[in-house]
Formats: sequence, structure tokens, C-alpha cells
Amino acid sequence: MFSQRSARLLPFHVMEVLERAKELERTGKNVIHLEIGEPDFPTAPHICEAAFHAMNAGETKYTHSLGLPDLREAVAEHYNRKFSLDLSSQHVVITSGTSPALLVLFMCLLENGNEVVMSNPYYACYPNFVEYLGGKPVSVYTQEDEGFSLETVAQKITPSTKAVLINSPCNPTGHVMGADTMKAICEEAGSVPVISDEIYQGLIYKGEDHSVLEYTDNAFVLNGFSKLYAMTGWRLGYLIAPPEYIRPLQKLQQNFFICANSFVQHGGVAALRGSQKHVEEMVATYDMRRKYILGRLKEIGFRIEREPEGAYYVLANAREFGSDSIELSKRILDEAGVAVAPGIDFGDGAEGFLRFSYSGSLDMIREGMERIEAYLRK
Repeated sequence: MFSQRSARLLPFHVMEVLERAKELERTGKNVIHLEIGEPDFPTAPHICEAAFHAMNAGETKYTHSLGLPDLREAVAEHYNRKFSLDLSSQHVVITSGTSPALLVLFMCLLENGNEVVMSNPYYACYPNFVEYLGGKPVSVYTQEDEGFSLETVAQKITPSTKAVLINSPCNPTGHVMGADTMKAICEEAGSVPVISDEIYQGLIYKGEDHSVLEYTDNAFVLNGFSKLYAMTGWRLGYLIAPPEYIRPLQKLQQNFFICANSFVQHGGVAALRGSQKHVEEMVATYDMRRKYILGRLKEIGFRIEREPEGAYYVLANAREFGSDSIELSKRILDEAGVAVAPGIDFGDGAEGFLRFSYSGSLDMIREGMERIEAYLRK
């Protein structure tokens, strides 16, 4: 019999929507995908070529459990250059995507009953990771009229708090945390480490990118290549950690994952050290899509109090059309042929909302908006 812990685990509703959409497509139904955050751009040729050459050169064996030295150095160089830091490659652990990085980090930090403070709405999997490892997620509710900005965590920190988890640019809200806010949260956290999920870093349309490492050394950074470099299927990420945590993280990596894929890591080096022109073009295209979808959603009747400034999501108030976001998303999929993410997936603070991804083409977004508008008006 399966464990009670696995029985209690909530489904990832976005993936449930995607899987239902795929079932409909197999029956011949045309579905517009606005539910999942996956770039429609191909991985840049120079990244693919680097992985191809590595395979041809026989780089298909295990690597060091912490990752290729070149990639660890490239990650440190990237952060040092972008944020004027002084990181060493010894701070970096290469992982098979950002989710494994988060998993090994929580395995390293949490005992039963430990708390992790996070904003609500949140990325759907955060509390599931924490609860599965015996921890307790603690929500700080953010408000739509403030752009879902996480302004303070002080009132939620207790002797049981093991970490404060932040995410900027944020999934699902698109909120970008300003420098003053990030600095203030680090100060409020005090001796409690801050975990910063920076996977959407670089996908920003107003203001500036910031890293938690600009404001504290008592922090962990999660990042990877899926979003900014259109490498979702490559499954390559990394964790930046204080030096004293590297050895326990390494042992977890050795036991649970061994190492990240070898030739994929060579692609990661090329991504960080090669031309960034394709990234700049992608960001400009996302911004164009962002402006379009925001205008159309408002025309249809969704409420958006503050425009998102990063990532590629809009979390729109859909209560005009239904308070049960799962039921509403099902109806829009089954009857309009458009897959969207139910807000409840991202916490009870997002119930009554729908999340729309603009990571797909403008033509697809345009068709999706037309179908949704026709369905809701009917």
C-alpha cells in the first residue's frame, strides 16, 4: 500500500490541465495552450552545438556530483558580472533542474515541524515540497491591488522558522520585487536564511533585476536554464549556497541524483558564456505579448489591478465569471478549447483567479483570447 504521505500530496493542477488538454487533442480537438510556462522559442543553436560536440567527444559519463568545474565557474561569473558580487565556484551545485535543487535544499534544512515562510499566492509546488518533508508552509497573503507584492515577513517568523522563501520575478503573479523590499525582507529574516527562487531572472520588462545575494550572505539562490534560455527539456539548474552547506548538499546529490546530465552541462556553459542576443530578442517578444494579453483580458472583463512586470504570466481576477477556479478552467478548456491554469493551484489567496501564460506565440494568444471572449459572452 502506498504511503499516507504520498496520499496527502496535492496534484499539480496546471499539469492536470495540460494532461486533459492532451487527451482532448488526441480526440482531434484543437486546444490553445495558455496554461503552462514553456517558451515557444527553440534553444539557441550555439547551445545545442555545444551539447552535440560534447556527446561526440564522449562526454556521456558521470560528472562530479557538484557539477562540471567549467559550469560552476560560469554560474559564479554570471552572478558576479550581473550583480557585482564576489562568488566562488565553490558556492555552486549543479542540479538536474531547479526542482531537484529545491528538493535537496529542503532536505538539507528541514526537520519535522520546521516552518518555511512564503508569499501566497505562491508557485504551486513550494508547499508540497515542504509538507512532504515534514515541514510546515506558512503563508504571508499578498493583495492584488498592491500587485501581489510581498512587503514584510517579520510577523510570521517564529522560533520554528527555518527559511523565508521568495520568488522574483514571481510565478504566478509576474510581480518583480524591488531592491528596497528585497533588502528589507533580508533584514527582517535576521538569522533565518532566505531562499530566493530566481528562475525567471532576466525576464523583466520594467525596472531592474536583483538577486538576494546583493543584500545578504545568509541566503540560497535557485536558478536554471529552462526559462531564460528556452531549455525546459534539458533539465539543468543550479543552487548557490553558503560554503558550509555545500558538503551536506553534495551528499544528498550523490545519494538521490548522482549528478546532472554530463553533455547538457556543456550546453549550460555555452548558454552563460555565449551570445545573449537571442535572450534579448526573446525578452522583447515576451513584452509585446504581455502588452497584448493584458489589453485583451481587460476588454473581456477580467480584473487586473496592477500589471505584471516580469516572468510571462498574468494572474487575472476571474470572479466575474465564477468563484471556483478549477471548475471555470475546466469549462473554458472543454467548451472553448483553451487551457488556462486555475488560481487555486497557487494557494487559497489566488482562488477566483486564472493564470494566463504568454510564453506561446502571439497568434496563439490572440486565438485564445477570441475563444474565451466568445465563450464567456455566450
